[in-house]
This record gives sequence, C-alpha cells and structure tokens, in this order.
Amino acid sequence: MQDRLNALDAIYQAFEQETAGFRNQAACAEGCAYCCTDAGRIDATTLEGLRIRARISQLPRPRQVSLKKALKRDMHKRESGAPSPCPFLLKTKACLIYPVRPFACRRIYSLHRCSQEQPPVLNRQVMRIAEDTIAHLQRLDANGYSGHLSFILHMLAAPRFLAVYTSGDFKPEEIMAFGKSHRIVVNRMAARPAVSPPA
Repeated sequence: MQDRLNALDAIYQAFEQETAGFRNQAACAEGCAYCCTDAGRIDATTLEGLRIRARISQLPRPRQVSLKKALKRDMHKRESGAPSPCPFLLKTKACLIYPVRPFACRRIYSLHRCSQEQPPVLNRQVMRIAEDTIAHLQRLDANGYSGHLSFILHMLAAPRFLAVYTSGDFKPEEIMAFGKSHRIVVNRMAARPAVSPPA
C-alpha cells in the first residue's frame, strides 16, 4: 500500500509541475475558501480516502468526534441535494487536512477572486491536464472507487469494505446499491487507458 501512496504523491507532483506556469497567476490565497463552500462536489478516490482516514485518526479524540458528526451532516445534505461546505474547513477558513487533501481540491484555482457572481476562471489546458490526471489516479486505484469525499469515507468506515479494499480484492457487487444511489464510480471501468507517446 505504501508504494501506491508514494505513486499518489508522484501524480500530484507531476500535475503541480506540469501546470505551474499556468497557475502562477492564480488569485487563490490563504483564507480564500470559495471552492470549499460553493464549488460543488469534492470527489476523491478510495486511495485518497484511505490516506485522509489515517490523518483523521491522528487528530485529538474530540476533534475526531466533531469531524465524524460534520461528515455525517455533509453526507445527509449531499444525499438530499442540498449544498454543504467541506467538513474539513475550519472556522478560520483553513483546511484541516491540507497536506493530504484530494486531487479535486488540488486541481482548482482561479485567475480572479471567486464569488457567486464570479465563479472560478482557469486555463483550458490545465483542465485537460487535470482530466488526464484523474484518469491516472483511477488507474492507480484500480480496485477502488471515486465519489464525493464523505461518501468514500463512509464506505471506508465499513470494516468489511475496508478489509476487501486493503487486501487488493475487488467486489463491486457488494456496494452496488450504495454506489448507484450515491453516484460512486468504479475506477477500473471509468479510467481511460494510458496513451502511449507516438513512436
């Protein structure tokens, strides 16, 4: 599993390097949390969720308890179609899990400060690179799934699912009902094949 987590970091770093020239004009700064409150779904792969789960387990117990409640609220709001700020967003507008945030958070930036009237503006080439990166993440997590972060963490909290996933096994039939109702993606069925460079 550690090899896969190392590969996850390598994918993040490759995206950062490939898009650095476009993102150096970003208006994003500490305390700017529009994408954490109003930008829609915060998707993650199960591999990313596993790392976030490990980070949560290192937090003080009271923080873990309050976070568990926040994730449950987020899940219920998302199930009803209501907007919901990220459960990991602190009152200071800082991210509680910033070092292990999923790619959905890493990919977003904007060339201006965002608001309801001014949604994020980003370069099309960065969007294309981000889509390729998502496919790469899904191939890396081939026995896993992708979906909204609180749904993925909910799945990983089920001991049977966690055991199947961490063993490297693949049993999508066991999450079929939850997956369909919560728009969970089966990574190996969604990921585009890697494109070989021209000879």
